[in-house]
Amino acid sequence: MKKTKVIRTLAVVAATTMVITACNRSNPQMDQKSVSTATAGSTNMKIAYVEVDSIMGQYQFCKDYSQILQKKGQNIQNTLAAKQQQLQAAAANFQQKVQQNAYTREQAEAIQANLQRQSNDVQALGQRLGNEFDAETAKFNKALSDSIQHFLSDYNKDKKYSLILSKAGNNLLYADKAYDITDVVIAGLNKAYKPSTAIKTAVAAAEKKK
Repeated sequence: MKKTKVIRTLAVVAATTMVITACNRSNPQMDQKSVSTATAGSTNMKIAYVEVDSIMGQYQFCKDYSQILQKKGQNIQNTLAAKQQQLQAAAANFQQKVQQNAYTREQAEAIQANLQRQSNDVQALGQRLGNEFDAETAKFNKALSDSIQHFLSDYNKDKKYSLILSKAGNNLLYADKAYDITDVVIAGLNKAYKPSTAIKTAVAAAEKKK
């Protein structure tokens, strides 16, 4: 499970865009006066944006879980690599013995079948561990998205923004820094973040094994 996959997954999920709008669809037929009023009203929209990269780097929840996921990914790589090395060594030994005529035909076929089963087991283990890692990543993604949306929803009760955007890389062609609320959001997220005992334990374990 490569580190780049973890980072890419985090970045994609973290690019959360929250739109807070109020629409009245009770009367779909609008006269010209209504259109003019709506157009004029749109100039009073309050807009803000949040830098995703900054959240990834400064929101403690992201830093904790990124560390946990990277360690899990490395553990999976190490486990599969060790299994693969053992299998390759067994296969090389088998080939050497075959060349030395150390087995009967029946013995050779039995050993070869056993090596194939071991190979299948390694593949199945890789699939299972990969699925577990994906499930853990999805769990983090949802928790991250929920925490950001929950904070922004509560934060916006007073601020009354019509639109809060996420800025990731060049997804916004231009953004005036006057509308940047990243620092406020990060501060609020970190203040609200209370890591569970499980996360604390996992982070401590990941740091210990570095």
